[in-house]
Amino acid sequence: MIRAYKFLLRPTMGQRVALGEMLRDHCSLYNGALQERRDAWHHTSKTTVRYGQQSVQLKEIRAFDPERQGRWSFSSQQATLRRLDKAFAAFFRRVKAGEKPGYPRFKGVGHFDTVDFPRDGDGCRWDATPHDPVTRVRIQGVGHVKVHQHRPVVGRVKTVSVKREGRKWFVVLTAERPRPEPLPATGSVVGIDLGIAHFLADSGGGFVENPRHGRKAAGKLEGAQRALSRCKRGSRRRRKAVEKVAALHRKVRRRRLDHAHKTALDLVRAHDFIAHEDLKISHMSRAPAPKLDPGRPGSFLPNGAAGKAGLNRSINDAGWGVFLTILTAKAESAGREVMAVNPRNTSRRCPACGHTAKENRPTQEKFHCTACGHTAHADTVGAINVLRAGLVRRGAQPA
Repeated sequence: MIRAYKFLLRPTMGQRVALGEMLRDHCSLYNGALQERRDAWHHTSKTTVRYGQQSVQLKEIRAFDPERQGRWSFSSQQATLRRLDKAFAAFFRRVKAGEKPGYPRFKGVGHFDTVDFPRDGDGCRWDATPHDPVTRVRIQGVGHVKVHQHRPVVGRVKTVSVKREGRKWFVVLTAERPRPEPLPATGSVVGIDLGIAHFLADSGGGFVENPRHGRKAAGKLEGAQRALSRCKRGSRRRRKAVEKVAALHRKVRRRRLDHAHKTALDLVRAHDFIAHEDLKISHMSRAPAPKLDPGRPGSFLPNGAAGKAGLNRSINDAGWGVFLTILTAKAESAGREVMAVNPRNTSRRCPACGHTAKENRPTQEKFHCTACGHTAHADTVGAINVLRAGLVRRGAQPA
């Protein structure tokens, strides 16, 4: 089992400068490799340059520029080239699938924030000795950097990454650990229905309120964005305004992650089996397609884009995708089972008689069966139907 750990780095001023230079030089290598691929395609009869060819050139690049490229780990530079290769592989996959291609772009120094080390001990070594109270990570070209290790690392460290977030630096580890002992069985099963009014409703009639972290921080974000728009490009004042906007976004993200972790942990501890809807979140948050007005060429009919934009903001603010990812990971560690089911008609099917109709849900919250008269909260009904579908798929009897 592979698990990730993220710790805050506490570098000295000299180490901060060296870390910034490391990101700058890896960004330069990435952009140079991208430029070589572009030139080969446009000027050399559409020749494709691949990772193997560029990796072979690394030795010559390091010898030609020892001050900027020769001082860093060879394996980390190979990881940067692999990163570009993955970007091109994803580009060609999207082209073949008929999706929006998204050709790989050049990276600005301020947008290249991560350097990967594919193996612990090769260019970067995690040094957590039991007798030393201070944990350090040794980075080639930077030195031994202190780490704020707030929890123990279980297992053998496989890969190490150094990441910059604003003015802070982090180290991200992946460790291979044995599968932990599963939690004691509770005999409880549950279905959950994710929503906007409530973050989720469960099949037992419980609700978890939607914290709406993005909406609560919207006022501060709008003020910070307005202040940023008034700053002159390239000025010191603008750099400070950019940092303030980014800090507010990071705060919202941390709060959203904290809520997702706590909610998922409560579900995993209380239930052996958890069923949820298999939501296509990217499809649900798409902007509506424009509608041409046949009577007036060049004009468009109303398509509800303004209302859909508000719904999309609420969906993204809830963070369903992040929550389901965390829930699946925690359930795997605890020996629990999580299953996704088809969400079709889960909020329109009566749990008492099985009658399915659009009219069964007259409002967003109310469910009233037109066949048998059963009345309940619509989200609770959806959670019950999700649980039953999950148990059927699992091979058990419906609840």
